[in-house]
Amino acid sequence: MSLTLSSKSSPFPFSAVAIAAYTGKTNVVFDEAASSITLELAGNTHNDEGDIIQAIAVAAGLADDYSRSPVYLTLAMTLKTAMALPEINTTLDLLNNYLAYHTFLVSHEISASDWAIWGAIKGNVKVIGLLKNNTHQHLARWFAHLESLPSTQNILAELATARSSKARSNKTAAGFALGLQNAQEGQVVTRFPPEPSGYLHIGHTKAAILNQYFAKMYKGKLIIRFDDTNPSKEKTEFEETILEDLTLLDIHGDVVSHTSDYFDAIYGYAIQLIKDGKAYADDTEQAQMREERGQGIPSKHRDDSIEENLKHFADMTAGTDEGLRWCLRAKLSVDNNNKALRDPVIYRCNTLPHHRTGDKWKVYPTYDFACPIVDSIEGVTHALRTNEYRDRNPQYQWMLEATNVRRVNIWDFSRLNFIYTLLSKRKLHWFVNEGLVRGWDDPRFPTVRGIRRRGMTVEALTQFMLSQGPSQAVVSLEWDSIWTLNKKIIDPVAPRFWAINKENSVVATLSNGPAAPEVKMLPKHKKNAEVGKKKTVYSNKIIIEQEDAASFQDQEEITLMDWGNAIVRQKQVDTSGKVISLVMDLHLEGDFRKTKKKVTWLAEHTTEHPLPTVMLTDFDYLITKKKLEEEDNVADFVTPVTEFKEIAYADANVLELKTGDIIQFERKGYYIYDNEKDGVREFFKIPDGRAAGIASKATPAPQSTPGKSAPATSKDTSDDTTKMYKVKSVYSGEVGIPDDDGKMYKIRSVYD
Repeated sequence: MSLTLSSKSSPFPFSAVAIAAYTGKTNVVFDEAASSITLELAGNTHNDEGDIIQAIAVAAGLADDYSRSPVYLTLAMTLKTAMALPEINTTLDLLNNYLAYHTFLVSHEISASDWAIWGAIKGNVKVIGLLKNNTHQHLARWFAHLESLPSTQNILAELATARSSKARSNKTAAGFALGLQNAQEGQVVTRFPPEPSGYLHIGHTKAAILNQYFAKMYKGKLIIRFDDTNPSKEKTEFEETILEDLTLLDIHGDVVSHTSDYFDAIYGYAIQLIKDGKAYADDTEQAQMREERGQGIPSKHRDDSIEENLKHFADMTAGTDEGLRWCLRAKLSVDNNNKALRDPVIYRCNTLPHHRTGDKWKVYPTYDFACPIVDSIEGVTHALRTNEYRDRNPQYQWMLEATNVRRVNIWDFSRLNFIYTLLSKRKLHWFVNEGLVRGWDDPRFPTVRGIRRRGMTVEALTQFMLSQGPSQAVVSLEWDSIWTLNKKIIDPVAPRFWAINKENSVVATLSNGPAAPEVKMLPKHKKNAEVGKKKTVYSNKIIIEQEDAASFQDQEEITLMDWGNAIVRQKQVDTSGKVISLVMDLHLEGDFRKTKKKVTWLAEHTTEHPLPTVMLTDFDYLITKKKLEEEDNVADFVTPVTEFKEIAYADANVLELKTGDIIQFERKGYYIYDNEKDGVREFFKIPDGRAAGIASKATPAPQSTPGKSAPATSKDTSDDTTKMYKVKSVYSGEVGIPDDDGKMYKIRSVYD
């Protein structure tokens, strides 16, 4: 079943949405283009909320007294639109008196009638207000219970996300409609300038995606420029991995260049600044320089002669012992309120060989000096950068004016942060060194290759980043919105398969089942025939989940999905209460709409029809604190257990999957196939954006879960070298990670 509606529907059909979530049999889709609420069920379409409630209840086997439910449905419609206080009070009194002696409205269990009335109350502000007066205690108790259910909380959270996404989309459309200032079609040139000192992560994707977006929007050009101005940090290997990461994001530059291509030109501009009296050499120690800049105190060398400055800069260029003591500073201001303008350093010495230019240079420009000059030389028309750099925008323009090169427009956008997420290269490197993750492409890492390996699609990343638009707000985002968006993209095309938890699985004998196994072709996706077909084996012996088997009552009629109904005739249980075996009779003429339990199953393993073993792996956040502060020691906030593994039997169709294929194991969730080891295929669970799925699972100590193997500790000692993406050069022992914090927006060349 699929329920489609707009999050802005008025009055909002809370009843239909809540019962859909409660039964768990209906896929709720918030589509802002939908003009009305629609339920698609078995080829039929329902548009009336009352009909939808009844249809979902019947299809899901929800308990109800169908002779009384029409009365409650009518009452619900009245409550939803009631405005007169006497009318509302009379209805509330009636319900309150009844619930004084009953738990629910028509049964000992929650029914369609309960959801009809609950939704009517939820959607009427006046009714909610009266209920808060505490004059209808029994009704308030009943209402609060339904609202507190996990299914209700999850769907209300999804509704809030959909509404906020709608608001963001409207703002985004308006913001992007403004476009770039002074932009002309066919002439716009943007650039994405990462420093080749590490891996791209979720934060960098926004800059990369926006740069490509505007280049295409104006039919212009995108430059991928490596800002290789610091030999201490940079490696050729990192350039390769960054290009791989961009490919994973479907970002392709028209040109790939390096700042080092322009070292001669940049050096010439530095000499000219000295001759123009706009730069001077300084040997002030770093700590003292920082203090002087903070207090607005001029350097003792600020007024040195041009000849002295040229001499010291020549020593720097030669890399002499004397030259190593000096740096070159731009002569902007001593005490400007904007401290970014207080004589910044524009050249410094470094005698380490450069990975491209070798030993040719002993002095290198800072990013603040090189970037505006190279932007101008390469024809960049619009430099996109985060608003964290707004204070340095005047400095950027000063460099252009002082060197007398072409002007470049600056376009600001907000930086991107996520809760429970580390974006510091130093802290991420610590996790790798401690063996707490599988590597830099670990699905728990916020690196581009990590989130792609976890199942994030390029479409979801792109749509999400564009939905942030030109907003200037700096916030720590929840992960729910982006994973919810990802689910909407993968759900229509993800093939459906089955998996049964191997531990304590139960063999059920169907007394009237097929004498020999039969194979039928079924659609991989019931709503999308283009996904293809799969083989399903039918046998008189099947395996089902222990949890399902334990819930069966004697003589209960249940539904075997994609087969039909069956009646439980015998149930053998051991002394611990674990179900050992079942005997059932197929009852294919039974009505699946009247059964409460719809279960997945697999034909028992045979030589002719084997069942592959798979590993289903879920993850938690690496840290237990939503946002680590500067002074926090990451080791104090490591989540004790971040990997949860479950061994299962899977339908043999999974053997046809390729690494990176996304599927759904029905009743378990969405998964991405990662790799195979020792004959066991591993699948990573893809978050679907629901509150339960993205909430931290952190516990004080590892705990075992019935039906699952003991969870793995955070430390990963796996010797598995099979990776989803080619990263050989990144993991070589020669590659080091710079021992600095390198925060998301302090990775100079990525966002500046």
